[in-house]
Amino acid sequence: MSIPKHPLGLMTKVYREIFPIVHFHLNKWKNKAQLIPDQELKKQAMQSIATKTFHCEGGGILAIIAGAHKHKCVEFIVAYQTISDYLDNLCDRSTSLDPVDFRMLHQSMLDALTVGEPLKKYYQHRHEKDDGGYLHELVATCQNVLSQLDHYTLIKTHLLELAGYYCDLQVHKHVKPEERLPRLEEWFERYKNCYPDLKWYEFSACTGSTLGIFCLVSYGFNSYFNEKLANKIRKSYFPYVQGLHILLDYFIDQEEDKKGGDLNFCSYYSSTNEMQSRLEHFIQKADDHLADIPHQKFHKLVHKGLLGLYLSDEKVKTGEKAINQLAKSLIKKSGKTSYFFYLNGRAYRAIQRIGWSKSS
Repeated sequence: MSIPKHPLGLMTKVYREIFPIVHFHLNKWKNKAQLIPDQELKKQAMQSIATKTFHCEGGGILAIIAGAHKHKCVEFIVAYQTISDYLDNLCDRSTSLDPVDFRMLHQSMLDALTVGEPLKKYYQHRHEKDDGGYLHELVATCQNVLSQLDHYTLIKTHLLELAGYYCDLQVHKHVKPEERLPRLEEWFERYKNCYPDLKWYEFSACTGSTLGIFCLVSYGFNSYFNEKLANKIRKSYFPYVQGLHILLDYFIDQEEDKKGGDLNFCSYYSSTNEMQSRLEHFIQKADDHLADIPHQKFHKLVHKGLLGLYLSDEKVKTGEKAINQLAKSLIKKSGKTSYFFYLNGRAYRAIQRIGWSKSS
């Protein structure tokens, strides 16, 4: 199995082997979303795919670890990330502020990781219900791929732990605005002794990523996988790699969220200087925690790639001057590899814009 150790090799493999599979499966789900009978559910499903394709692209990179099984692995990653993005839209942009509704919707993400678990009425607490089987099919696809893993039992507990954190976060952060902060702070009280290095909003960010789940599933396709390695991966990706991923996501959305009145974890830092210091801390901690797993050079490339991907976003370039300067500082301090991915990200987005303008 050839796992890239250098930036150019990684990007060549990603563009040639991974992205085409990602887009094949995304197009399949896009076609199914177009057939959803309920117009509100259809709207949110279509928008989640249209605006969050890069989530599946980024997650799909971890399928390289699955080697000859990368097609199956990407199928799982795209289906699971599509559930995540679709439900995020339903909770964030749709018609409900009911935590009971959000909890039931996100039960689908736990069921998707539980082979043999019966499908449920995930829309039972909301007015819109008829998705034509869209969510059920996404869940069943994930279960089907996991059922083919010889090492599923070694990762199941870790998958459900990480997904449990994720689902809790989605419930707490999407309720009525005045209830969000108390719920999130109370939730963190249960875990703060385990993570004394983190503030409540940093812990929340750490729980909001699916990267650890994708990494565990990708390794689960390999014959050498064992319980010790499963534990290492869980500890390597959570909290710091996942936390950096989501903090970067919130970092580039600060201006947008401020205008929309949306919750943004980066807004709780007392100053730009503190935010920079903590992001640099997460960058270093993520790097340190990836030193003890197989293919660590590959994982560090993915880690550096996250920095380049997010900090090359157009929202950083066109945003507030202080944010733009902070982004440039982070890239500079993160080294040549991050700068390579930063330039690659800008070039890829430029190509996408050209393609979009030609097709519109």
